Amino acid sequence: MISACLEIIGLGLSVTGTLLVMVACGLPMWKVSAFIEGNIVVAQNIWDGLWMSCVVQSTGQMQCKMHDSVLALSTDLQTARALTVISAVLGVQALMITIAGAQCTNCISKESIKAKVVNVGGVIYIIAGLFVLVPLCWMANNIISDFYDPHVPNAKKREIGAALYIGWAASSMLLVGGVILCFSRPNDEKTSYPLKYVPPPIKSTSVNGDYDKRNYV
Repeated sequence: MISACLEIIGLGLSVTGTLLVMVACGLPMWKVSAFIEGNIVVAQNIWDGLWMSCVVQSTGQMQCKMHDSVLALSTDLQTARALTVISAVLGVQALMITIAGAQCTNCISKESIKAKVVNVGGVIYIIAGLFVLVPLCWMANNIISDFYDPHVPNAKKREIGAALYIGWAASSMLLVGGVILCFSRPNDEKTSYPLKYVPPPIKSTSVNGDYDKRNYV
């Protein structure tokens, strides 16, 4: 009963984390314009994402443009695009593997094998969480470094966007959910071996048909 509850909790966290990874991947708010020198009244706000850049006018109108070339992007954006997509794909694969080994399904009959399958799904979720965590921290470090760099013009300075915070939340859910799945069924292998019946020893008889006197105490 406890292992089933742990499986549900771990799977719920992992699936939610995978969905948040997809949301963060599609949002254009990875880098946003920085308001510097107390000038909060600006004509436009610039958003930079993995797939497009958007300009939001002060009137509320928004214009977005897809990135023309992948090679023209910065190294952190290229890495974030690749690792985020891989993380989302791993999350979907881990979901299929975990469901196949869950206690509520009958895809696999042997309990010990089902426990191992669930553990494999948890490991894949942990890997997916690390894959999305690396580009998030890398990009956040670049944004902070450029913000405090005096050689970077104020017009090119950016701040951390909402997509990075969503990605950090997704990474935390994937890591926690994967760990819970890995330790949800640790004792299934001990109870998987059947008990063997050992018959009592047969008393030997003598040549005359009587029981051997050695059998009597």
